Amino acid sequence: MNKKENSERIQTSILNPLEKKALIWMAERLPSWVTSDMLTYFSLFGALVIAAGYLLTNYDPAWLWLASFGFVLHWVGDSLDGTIARVRKQSRPLYGFYIDHNMDCITEAFIFGGMGLSAYMHFWVGLMIFCVYLAMEVYVMICAHLKNEFKLTYGLLGPTEFRLLVVVLNTVWYFVEPLHTFSYHVELGPLKGDVLSLDIAGFVVFAILVVLYLQSFVKDLRYFAKLDPLKRKSE
Repeated sequence: MNKKENSERIQTSILNPLEKKALIWMAERLPSWVTSDMLTYFSLFGALVIAAGYLLTNYDPAWLWLASFGFVLHWVGDSLDGTIARVRKQSRPLYGFYIDHNMDCITEAFIFGGMGLSAYMHFWVGLMIFCVYLAMEVYVMICAHLKNEFKLTYGLLGPTEFRLLVVVLNTVWYFVEPLHTFSYHVELGPLKGDVLSLDIAGFVVFAILVVLYLQSFVKDLRYFAKLDPLKRKSE
């Protein structure tokens, strides 16, 4: 398990160079009483704000702004908790790995569950995205253990880019009023139902995540097959 302490962090996202500088700048200026654990739990608070914002869109689309604000809070807590520990040279790799990724699963459940309970997305669509996101989390954990690599991004996309994309979508949904009441009836054999406006965006995000996951899975499947070849019985 100590491999986690020396795992190489793989970060190739578009915003990573700028984000890294910004996080270090913020970590160096936070008061001493702000701890890494506090920031981890602050990310959970951000996820609760996101869920509340989406849930309240059933009464008024203006609550999308609260959901977007929640993504900012979640970014602060989720991105700064490890940064502040490294800046202060107080890293606890095993403890940090344990609490951070358990908390990630909880916060993601609130985020995608909240989306599914909004006025613009069916709950089962939110669950679809949550499931594939969890699959990617598991993949990251496997690679950290077997490859000594901690993959934080897929290609040019990472958690920060995902949050930014959702905030942009929230803004578009708020200002484009026809999207508030959009509904399209679909009949595919025994499957019948109405597709809401955010369902469509959810399907696109789901498809992108599935493609990224499968690409990484197939690539590493070949890698491990070569690393650990089938041993045939000697004649």
